[in-house]
Amino acid sequence: MAEITAAMVKDLREKTGAGMMDCKKALSENGGDFAKAEDWLRLKGISKAASKGARIAAEGLVAVTVAADARTGVVVEVNSETDFVARNPDFKRLTEQVAELVAKAGPADVPALLASPMNGKTVKDVVTEAVAKIGENLSIRRFSRFVAEGPSVIGSYLHGDGKLGVLVELGAGNAAAAENPEVQALARELALQVAGAFSQYVSRDQVPADVLAREQDIFKEELRQAKKPEAIWEKILTGKLEKYFEQICLVDQLWVKDDKKKMKALIAETSKKVGAELTVRRFARLKVGEGIEKRKEDLAAEVAKTLGSR
Repeated sequence: MAEITAAMVKDLREKTGAGMMDCKKALSENGGDFAKAEDWLRLKGISKAASKGARIAAEGLVAVTVAADARTGVVVEVNSETDFVARNPDFKRLTEQVAELVAKAGPADVPALLASPMNGKTVKDVVTEAVAKIGENLSIRRFSRFVAEGPSVIGSYLHGDGKLGVLVELGAGNAAAAENPEVQALARELALQVAGAFSQYVSRDQVPADVLAREQDIFKEELRQAKKPEAIWEKILTGKLEKYFEQICLVDQLWVKDDKKKMKALIAETSKKVGAELTVRRFARLKVGEGIEKRKEDLAAEVAKTLGSR
């Protein structure tokens, strides 16, 4: 029997998108014959898909879609185990199809999405079949769907590598303003700001009381350790809280394109130009794998480990 080399395993994986162990077994079962190994993988079916569900899927892609009238927008995160698979064209298309389905069907949550029809099957079945083909655990982790409420416009941003996506709903005051190109451009600019500046809230009044109280306690402890007189604490705390709001609140942040201007000033300028009051209503920011423990192995190490387990 021909020796199964790392290069052979790697080539088969690149051709089929199947997992390392499956590629190695396919080659071993077929005496190193590449074409037969490829057919073996195709015939393997979905029997092994369920066993892959316990694996950590912390890589993947974010897809964003916004309707032509900028009234509906969707951002969705679909995860894979490795970035290698995330770069697979089939995986990218699956992510885009899921986003398109969410935009059209408007499922309430991920379980409802998984039960939705897609290509003559349920989304869950489509994902399961993709798991069997690709050889990694895949999961639809989360999504946000914005439908414009009244006169407003949906802006979006998708980072070039597909790892970060943002939606922003910008209230436009009236229907004419919502159709104004400058308002739509501002909505896109706000989405870019949320992505680049890691905005957490629209404005300071949205910061939860417990979060604010925790920050104040930290600031007070810093002042205590620095032995600052309590008589000046209030003034210092006011300044520290202002800086804190500038870090986390979208409208209080400095514009990533001009650090001399705050976002609320940019919004006010555009409001004046179009003759309507513009207000940021909400945003959603999804970054791939955020909050998930990721695997530390790289592709070369995975190949070596797979071959070493023969």
